[in-house]
Amino acid sequence: GAEADRLEQVRLNISGSRVRAYGRIISAATDEHEAFSVSYELVTTESGVTRRLSIRMLKASGESQLDISRDLDGRWMVQSPDSAVHSDFGGAETIDVELSPFFKTVPIRRFGLARGESSVQLPVVYLSLPSCSVDQVDMTYEFRGSEVGLIHPEGQATLLVDDEGLATDFRGIATRI
Repeated sequence: GAEADRLEQVRLNISGSRVRAYGRIISAATDEHEAFSVSYELVTTESGVTRRLSIRMLKASGESQLDISRDLDGRWMVQSPDSAVHSDFGGAETIDVELSPFFKTVPIRRFGLARGESSVQLPVVYLSLPSCSVDQVDMTYEFRGSEVGLIHPEGQATLLVDDEGLATDFRGIATRI
């Protein structure tokens, strides 16, 4: 991140609106949480709708795994080693991961915000880190030239995006290198 207490690395395979991403988020210990590392794999459909997110979290206090998948009927299943929860999450079709610049760009690409679409408000499945709690939240994306304004659970933010709709700067959070 921009404050150097967090790093996200992601390898993308993009074909049209379809995305397959393999990534890792590493965070140093802060006053709010212990140090952690999260590895993930995200798969979307041809239309950019999230199909599956697999998470593996490592912390000094232990390891955890979480699989979040969406079936063709729009039902989500959140599966951990201890439980499985089914929900429609308010009609959400995408996942956001707390403080991840990459996950903020999935709807930007899907809805064409980098190519002139003006604004979209949508429900998302929201994964909080490092707690791995999952909730449905509403997020608003507003296109403003090369900037995308974002209203999300962490507050308001501005993303600078390239022509592909991928974040180059998540102001105050991260900068792409």
